[in-house]
Amino acid sequence: MTLNPKPISDQTWAGIRAEFTLTALQQVLRQLVRVFIDDNTFCPGFQFLPGGQLHPTVVELFQRAMELQIPHNYFTAWMVSPSRDLAGARPVDNLKGDPAPLLRALEAHRWS
Repeated sequence: MTLNPKPISDQTWAGIRAEFTLTALQQVLRQLVRVFIDDNTFCPGFQFLPGGQLHPTVVELFQRAMELQIPHNYFTAWMVSPSRDLAGARPVDNLKGDPAPLLRALEAHRWS
């Protein structure tokens, strides 16, 4: 038996794009925090909400880290380390609420 699937119509893709969006892989990769260990690449779980979506505060912090040219691995280590700019709390434990204190702590950490 030979399968000859019908091509998926442009209308189907347009409907998916309109209802859910179709984000280019490159765009998704620019938003994902990645950790490079030996020859492997990992994505730290702190950037995901329970449903699998990206946490908006982490996306904002990571975008700023990229603007500041902070490498992925260093950003990840900063996220899980106590910060004197956050009264000893870890950034990862302060993702709810206003991201401004986290952004200030990130900028201060870059220069320390």
